[in-house]
Amino acid sequence: MMQFKTYIVACLVGLASVSLSAQNEQTFRHTIEAGETVYAIATMYGISTEAIYRLNPGSQEGIRAGEVLLIPQGKASFQEGVETETYTFHTIEPKETLYAVSMKYKVPAQHIVEANPGLSTKTFRAGRTIRIPVETDDSINKQTTIPGEKTTKEITYEVQRKETMYSLCRKFKVSSYELIRLNPALKKGVKAGMVIRVPVSSASMASSSAKPAEMIIESETAVNALLDVPKTVERLDGLKVALLLPFNPSQGGAASSRFIEYYEGMLLAIDSLRNQGYSLDLSVYDTGNGTKRIQEILTGETLPNVNLIIGAVQNDQIKLVADFAKAHDIKYVIPFTSKNDDVLSNACVFQVNTPHSYLYSKAAERGRKLFAGDNIIFVHTPDKEEKKEFIQTFQAELKEHKIPYKEMGYNRETFAIDIDSLYMEDGRRNVIIPTSSSLEALQQIKTPLRMLAETQTDYMVAMFGYPEWQTYVREALEDFYVLDTYIYSNFYADNLGQPMHDFYNKFKTWYSKDLINTYPKYGILGFDTGMFFFSAMNRYGANFEERLDDIRYQPIQTGFDFHRVNNWGGFINTNIFIVHYQKDYTVTRE
Repeated sequence: MMQFKTYIVACLVGLASVSLSAQNEQTFRHTIEAGETVYAIATMYGISTEAIYRLNPGSQEGIRAGEVLLIPQGKASFQEGVETETYTFHTIEPKETLYAVSMKYKVPAQHIVEANPGLSTKTFRAGRTIRIPVETDDSINKQTTIPGEKTTKEITYEVQRKETMYSLCRKFKVSSYELIRLNPALKKGVKAGMVIRVPVSSASMASSSAKPAEMIIESETAVNALLDVPKTVERLDGLKVALLLPFNPSQGGAASSRFIEYYEGMLLAIDSLRNQGYSLDLSVYDTGNGTKRIQEILTGETLPNVNLIIGAVQNDQIKLVADFAKAHDIKYVIPFTSKNDDVLSNACVFQVNTPHSYLYSKAAERGRKLFAGDNIIFVHTPDKEEKKEFIQTFQAELKEHKIPYKEMGYNRETFAIDIDSLYMEDGRRNVIIPTSSSLEALQQIKTPLRMLAETQTDYMVAMFGYPEWQTYVREALEDFYVLDTYIYSNFYADNLGQPMHDFYNKFKTWYSKDLINTYPKYGILGFDTGMFFFSAMNRYGANFEERLDDIRYQPIQTGFDFHRVNNWGGFINTNIFIVHYQKDYTVTRE
């Protein structure tokens, strides 16, 4: 039987800062990943976009996945908990090992692993970037005890929740080698409740010229094996969640109604999991506008004890919550905005709403694969909702794979004649892509295209369009079917499907009202988010991110496919659906 509690309280979070040292004398290489932008790359390294443009002049015209950028090497400082840590960055060379990197920078390998939560044998590969903690000679010496020398005192210590090898080394000013030597069980990971032996002082400290002990004593094999050490799995005895939303209608108006619906959908997820035997406590906080109430919440007694935080809407609120989550090692889900930078340097962050650059990259890849053998025609329908970034991304994807396409301008008087006589082809499917997502642009082309599809039997016609098209079904649903229409989107709900039918009925029964007519539906977003994260943490513990590939959730509306943005940052949801309105009047969601 699942128990859950709901508290309506006040508001939240801390402060993250990224600063760059004055001199950038060296460079390292960054291999561009799909969906990355120059701004995102600059932000993750704590530099300006101008610094990247200066070293990579062509990047100002655009960048492509797989290309390599030169990045100026500085010492970037990031707030890690209550302290500020300084890092340099290193591009892994072919055949280079963790041991070699550790020796090169004279930094204990364990510290490198701790500074890069995503580092493993899978991600430690040539071309990838890792960050190296900058440790002063004094800090290294204090953390290093030469094995074999007598300690004046040895104490026992019970490992606390969320402590890591790195934090233990810092707390007791001892090397990870010495801790593992005294406590061999630590090789399998640090677990809360373990009682370990700790040296609190040594007969003599290493000289200022001494290298860290693990570099002197541990074998190369032992150091490289750190990449295979399983991450600590912290099983939860009941999940504790904090939900932070602006509920006050006088401040948020219609927006507050959507957030209330999100909360109501999440309560339905809790009820579903209760029926599966899960235990969960939910604390709900009204954040209001601005940061005042957020700061009040963060100084309360409840937040440090939760396992998961969901919510906050405004970027200044999100920044405070993200830093608080990082300081207390709490997973933090950002459910709404796609325009936030915290995920780039905060390993605790999960961003649900896919940034446009990642969405466009995935959509372009899927479109290229779907239409590789077709006659692709871009119709320029310029207006305020023109999708220039997506069109550029899609065309670059086609060019890279040597897939030809055509472009034509829209002329209201001659469009039907022009596309028929100059652009369409017999014997191949003709895929039409307007450059704008607006209803007006869709209406300009759909009627002439439908006429051609119904009268010119030699033509096979299809359309490829945008998430916004889901809101036009009242005006264009019949046309979507006739024109064999494909839509890319990070959300889609089948209104005729059984899961949607069941959700509507339960929502109406619980709350005596219908869902607000928005896309996406906030109530279903709250339900899907709750079902995914609550079940994942109940099943796999606080570090469920180590088992992301094992999590199988069939969403009603919003899918989840999280990928870490870099070796030290958080996770972005890169899920995409291809929705296909087929000529037999059925709809599929791939």
